[in-house]
Amino acid sequence: MGWHQELLVSFDLETTGTDVEQDRIITAALIRLEADGGEALRQTWLLDPGVPVPEEAAAIHGMTTAHVRAHGRPAAAGIEQITAALAAALEAGLPLVVMNARYDLSLLDRECRRYGLPTLAGRLGRQPGPVVDPLVLDKHVDRYRKGKRTLQALCRHYGVPLDAAHEAGADAVAAAGVARRIGERYPTVAGTELAALHALQEKAAAEQAASFQQYLRRSGDPAAIVEAAWPLIPYQRTREPREDPAPELPGQTPAARGTA
Repeated sequence: MGWHQELLVSFDLETTGTDVEQDRIITAALIRLEADGGEALRQTWLLDPGVPVPEEAAAIHGMTTAHVRAHGRPAAAGIEQITAALAAALEAGLPLVVMNARYDLSLLDRECRRYGLPTLAGRLGRQPGPVVDPLVLDKHVDRYRKGKRTLQALCRHYGVPLDAAHEAGADAVAAAGVARRIGERYPTVAGTELAALHALQEKAAAEQAASFQQYLRRSGDPAAIVEAAWPLIPYQRTREPREDPAPELPGQTPAARGTA
C-alpha cells in the first residue's frame, strides 16, 4: 500500500497577495484525511492580517478588510497556532500535502519571522517534510502536457471535485485528492517511500525552475531568474525570482506568475 492510500494531512492558505516576503495570511486550513477521503480532523483559521486586504485579493477569496477586522483573530496568535499544528503533524511523520508548497510554506515562514515566532523549520530542527506537492509531481509525471496547472486545472484533469475554489478548506481537500489521483495513475510515484519522494520533488522542482528560466531567457528576458528552492524559499534571498510562486490572480498570464 503506497502513501496515497494512507492518512494524509493537507494544508492551504488564502492571503493578501502573491509576494511571500510582504503579503499576509488571511485564512488557513489543515485537514487530516483518511484513506477513503473522510475527514479525521479539520482545523481552520481566520486572521486579521493587520493590513488592508487588497480589493483584487478579496474578489478571489471573499475576505474583505471589514470582515477580517470584525471576525479574524490577531495575526500573531493565529500564526503561532497554525505553525504549531503543522509542526505536530510533521513530527508525527504524516505526509503534508501542499499545492505549490514553496509559496504557502515560505509565506508562513516569513509571517513567523514578522512576529518573532519560531519558524516551522526551527520547531522541527530541520526543513519541513515529508511534503507532497501536487504541482511539482504533476509537472514531473506529465512534463509536456499543455495548459494551465492551477489547482482548478489539475482537479479537472484528474477528475477531483472542487466546489469552492479559493476557500482554504476546499482547496486543501482538493489538493489531497489530486495527490491521491497522481499516486493511483503513476505507480512509480505511489511506490516511492516518503523521504525519497520528498527528495525526488526537491530535484524535480529545481529542474522545472531551470527549464522555465531557460524559456524566459530565450523569450527575451536574459536576466530572468526563477526560484529553484523547494519546499521552502530560503530567507533573505539576494535576488528576486521572476517566477511568482503564488496563486493565480485575475489578469496574470502563465508566463508572469506561478501555477498554484
